[in-house]
Amino acid sequence: MGKTTAIAATRQPFRDERGQGAIVFDAARWPQAAPRWLDPAAWAPPATPVVEGGRGGAWFVESGFGRGVLRRYRRGGLAARASRDRYLWLGEDRVRSFAEFRLLASLRSQGLRVPSPLLAGYWRQGPAYRAAIVVERIEGASPLAACLDHPGAAAWTATGRAIARLHAAGVDHADLNAHNVLLDPAGDAWLIDFDRGRRRAPAAGWREANLARLSRSLAKLAGPGRDGWRQGFRQLRQAYEQTFHAALARPDAVGVGR
Repeated sequence: MGKTTAIAATRQPFRDERGQGAIVFDAARWPQAAPRWLDPAAWAPPATPVVEGGRGGAWFVESGFGRGVLRRYRRGGLAARASRDRYLWLGEDRVRSFAEFRLLASLRSQGLRVPSPLLAGYWRQGPAYRAAIVVERIEGASPLAACLDHPGAAAWTATGRAIARLHAAGVDHADLNAHNVLLDPAGDAWLIDFDRGRRRAPAAGWREANLARLSRSLAKLAGPGRDGWRQGFRQLRQAYEQTFHAALARPDAVGVGR
């Protein structure tokens, strides 16, 4: 089963050369957390860029809390033409890093396999802000993307179960793709990158949209004529349906089981 973890967030305002802002952090795991740790240049040993998946802006880091991933919030698509990393200020409750910290903490308390949030923060400058977050690193994990040519792998079943438990908990993952599903050495699936994730009633429409997004991601990575992953995805869907309906029947056990 996933480990149930209670995370109490500590908030701390600050002002530095980048602007006025605030951080929230898990003081039990990282009592020395500070705004400077949201800058990849501050780390020793040096922060190492994450090269696989995503739009860049992520680094592997290491400190007293263990190993983590620092991620700066960045836009993609057409929005990036206006600004790569600035977001309209709509109040602290709407800050993306804080929202992701809260959601991850809540999911950890339910025993779901997501990274523990360690530190989140923002810098405000006028009507805009920048944001970043540090979460724990899933040790020894590899992305579902690595299973494209292994349709019989147990990873597909584990992934279907993990997504089903997330959906049964009423969480819509805004960017469910083949790099945001990680398989650990024990064969368990973890879901990462919950920027813009939100809680909703578990309706079929958005659940199917999540799964369709994952399917498109796999198809894009595979390219034409490389269709072995489709068998794996059918296995994923079967595990998803079984686990989702079982979880709805036992809402107290959403985070339980493999």
